[in-house]
This record gives sequence, C-alpha cells and structure tokens, in this order.
Amino acid sequence: MSKLLENKTAIITGATRGIGRGIAQTFAHNGCDVAFTYNNSIEAAQTLEKELNKTGIKAKSYQSNAADFDQAQVLIDKVLKDFGTVDILINNAGITNDNLLMRMGEADFDQVVGVNLKSVFNMTKAIQRTFLKQKSGSLIHMSSVVGIKGNPGQSNYAASKAGIIGFSKAIALELGSRNIRSNVVAPGFIETEMTDKLSEDMVQKWRDGIPLRRGGLPEDVANACLFLASNLSNYITGQVLQVDGGMLT
Repeated sequence: MSKLLENKTAIITGATRGIGRGIAQTFAHNGCDVAFTYNNSIEAAQTLEKELNKTGIKAKSYQSNAADFDQAQVLIDKVLKDFGTVDILINNAGITNDNLLMRMGEADFDQVVGVNLKSVFNMTKAIQRTFLKQKSGSLIHMSSVVGIKGNPGQSNYAASKAGIIGFSKAIALELGSRNIRSNVVAPGFIETEMTDKLSEDMVQKWRDGIPLRRGGLPEDVANACLFLASNLSNYITGQVLQVDGGMLT
C-alpha cells in the first residue's frame, strides 16, 4: 500500500516537541523525508532524528532560528544540498509570552511577533524560488484559534497568529498560478508538554467547554497537515483548517 507522502521531502520548523514533533512522526510514517529545525534542544533533536530514521525515511535536524532572515535562507540551501528537493514547508515554530496589555513591554510584543509571524515570512520567501522552479509546493502555516477569536492576556500571540492567516491568504493568491498552495492549520486546545504544567482542574475545565469533550492531541493536528501536504488536497489553497474539536463552532 502506497504512503501518502512517499517520495516527498518536508521541512518542519520547531519540531523537537509537541505539535511539531507529532507532525514529523506522522510524515515519516507516511513515507516523507523530513528536515526539521530546533533552536536549543540539541539532545531532543538528536533523539527525534534517530527515531525518524528508524522508520526507513531520511531525517536530519538543523539548528536554526527561523526568526532570523539570513538563517532561513542558509537553512533552505543546506536542506536542498542534503535532500535534493523540498516539496512541503511546515511553518510551525512559535512561542508565547503572555501578559495583559497594560503590563506588556515592547520587547514582549516584538519577540512573539518576530518568532511567530516574521519566521513565516522568512521561511516562505526562502523556499519560494525552489517552489517556483519546480512549479509545485505545499505551504502549511501553523496559526491558532486565538488568531481567529482572540484571547485576553495574549494580544501579542493573537496578533501574530492572525497575521499568519492574512499572510497565507495573500501568498495563496500570489502563487496559485504556479501550482503552489498555501494553507493554515489553526489548532485549539492541544494537550502537549506545555499543557502538562496546568492543573488537572484547569485542563478539565477546558475539555468541558469543547463540543467533542476532549483536548486535541498532536496527531490530530499532524493528520490535518498530512491532508494538506498530500495530493488529497490538490485543489485546496487559501484556507484555514480549524483543528479545535468544535471550540469555535
């Protein structure tokens, strides 16, 4: 039985934990070669690289800061040299630095927007020439339901994630004629290492407010990315796919 991403290569930014790690694992199990980035987690990156290679695909980790314009271009050049081609880009790298606006400093805003939004610009611009040359490519940008509905104490994060949606839609219009697709995945409450720090009562309160009565798992988001990366979604671009258990319904 053929695998959905056989003979394809993906770049995934920020893949050593949580959603990014889930995407890398799901893609590998579907036959995709995986190049992924990490910022500081060298040990976690090496562990994931070994795990992915055991599935029979080619995987390699790269230390790179997607928020740095020049580093993004260097990364693309390295991946192309190592893998020969790139078919899919998952812009997943992101951070939070929450606070009410009255307590939020300029640096708190700039840092979150720089990592979450500018990294999407940096990476998309860096891969654009390759996608244009081969007249194909799937861009998948990780936003959030917070970018759609907002959230108190997260004005910086909400702004960055809303910006990703606008950016993706513009790119879908710019590059669609070259068979390059640009879509957004907007996760809701996904249970990862970050949510493990919350109390069980708080987590349960979140679950109770979701129509499907559970938090999402990294593989739920990964499966949405798998669909958008594969040929099953060849006629889909400029869309926002909410993976939120019905939270915003």
